[in-house]
Amino acid sequence: MTKILCIGDLALDVIAQLKEHINYGNDTASKISTHPGGQAANVSTWITRTFAQAQLVARVGNDPVGFALISDLDKYGVEHSNLMHSGRPTGVVVILVDSNGERTMFPDNGANADLEINDLPPLDGFDGAYVSGYALLDFRSRDAVLAMIKKIKSAGIPIFFDPTTTGAMKIVAREEVLSWVAMMDGILLNSEEARYLGASEDLEIAEENLNKYTPLVVIKLGSRGATAVHHGQFIKVPAITTNVVDTTGAGDSFAAGFIPKWLETSDLEQALSAGTALAAKCVATVGARPPLN
Repeated sequence: MTKILCIGDLALDVIAQLKEHINYGNDTASKISTHPGGQAANVSTWITRTFAQAQLVARVGNDPVGFALISDLDKYGVEHSNLMHSGRPTGVVVILVDSNGERTMFPDNGANADLEINDLPPLDGFDGAYVSGYALLDFRSRDAVLAMIKKIKSAGIPIFFDPTTTGAMKIVAREEVLSWVAMMDGILLNSEEARYLGASEDLEIAEENLNKYTPLVVIKLGSRGATAVHHGQFIKVPAITTNVVDTTGAGDSFAAGFIPKWLETSDLEQALSAGTALAAKCVATVGARPPLN
């Protein structure tokens, strides 16, 4: 069975579904709920729904939220060790979801900022690794994660990278993000992120530019499906029609569908289709995790 190591973050998502436009400086009607989250943690839970295995490297604080998030991972069968530490509190992401299901996020990395190289488990048995962009964008965890990447590459394990949102990437120089992309066996990003990192408003040119840094470029196109290029092969698949409730976690679920299938088959079309299928399930519910039933 394929096993993926997911490196990055575990956090609490506080989701506010807005019923109207924001009334700045005043009340705005909304429906608020809390859900387990964190980019790498989301990917790991969705991977367990693909008949693959996942192990998470992240951190939570020694607080009630941290205990609850670890318990949730156990329900999904995600492997983990050494997640809880005293010091910083558990990370929290506040997410505003508008009437179209589009989300705006306000992340606080919390305890995830304190990742260390010793958090990396023995690498025997892993078929691939996923790295969350938040883990590298946070200067406090960056050196440790770069050291992890070096060890994973030395072990011959392919690494897949999601650089996160354009807004998050802009806290460091674009050239630095590209230096991380060059370490990876593949990158997964949406069209806005691709245009930013690929330095072109033309998505095909941006994709070609990114392909100079890493052999596999996967671009998520939302309702228009997804594309990928690998060693000159270009594939595009359509999205699966569904009722969009909340797009939180859509990219994470896509990665969880794509990566195991790609490692198993080396077939771009199959892998893209697996990603879009899982993403369709994600956006049809509130929150970034798969249903437990």
